[in-house]
Amino acid sequence: MTSIIFHPKYHAEIGNHVMQIDKYKKIFDRLNALNIKKQNFCKPLKANIKELTLVHSSEYIHEFLSGKHTSKTISSELPLDNHIADFFLYATGGTILAAKKALQKNYAINLNGGFHHAFKNKAEGFCYINDIAVAIAVLQNESKIKRALVIDCDLHQGNGTARIFRNDDIVFTFSIHQQNIYPIKEKSDLDIGLYDLTGDNDYLGHIEKIIPKILNSHRPELVIYQAGADPFSGDQLGSLKITKKGLQKRDELVIESCKKLSIPIAGTLGGGYAEDPEDTVDIHLQTSLSFINA
Repeated sequence: MTSIIFHPKYHAEIGNHVMQIDKYKKIFDRLNALNIKKQNFCKPLKANIKELTLVHSSEYIHEFLSGKHTSKTISSELPLDNHIADFFLYATGGTILAAKKALQKNYAINLNGGFHHAFKNKAEGFCYINDIAVAIAVLQNESKIKRALVIDCDLHQGNGTARIFRNDDIVFTFSIHQQNIYPIKEKSDLDIGLYDLTGDNDYLGHIEKIIPKILNSHRPELVIYQAGADPFSGDQLGSLKITKKGLQKRDELVIESCKKLSIPIAGTLGGGYAEDPEDTVDIHLQTSLSFINA
């Protein structure tokens, strides 16, 4: 039984912005309309300072929680107030809970999360807190896991995650992304930078070939899968040509590869900026259903 993580605080007012923050509630509502069993849904707590400072510096966390922009938070390209801070704290709590639930049940999905551009000491690219890194650090600190793997299939490289774990031999970072766009690239343990206009066949060929190899060689005790709706052909921030069916197949390949080896997998939704916001919701819903049907 897959755990589905959601909180009503997965929303904040950010004004007219390309980040489609309404999508989280829409995905939750559509899952409810499908009569998903209510006991599958779990509410997270806010991530606390002790958990955050396993990854981020105390100075940065203090500035973030102040609710005002500083030189370290302004590069988020988002507004900042107490409500937005709470959004990120609940999102991070959601990824922590998804990781813990995955260890119990093999599958969990946070209907939020994937803020992989946040660095130890600064915000970047719509990301204040690197919830993926914090979740791994929390589970390691609680001696629940040692070895972890991040599979990041977002349109944009997970540069913050790569930097945070760059000297960490027990956390393997993999990113498949469009190469010639934001951000400035960091070095993951394995990066696949895709050419512009890459379509389903090449994209899925990489996934099908690489994911089983990484799982077999690294043997993680937990996978955190950053799905991302933004490789979609209709996304405003990229120029890959991946279809909705291609992204659904991607999700199924990643989850099935973990299932074959009985490796717990927790999902985060990541980015999605389709010209039609309902396309973003459709793709994230597909990801959620791939977890539910695993």
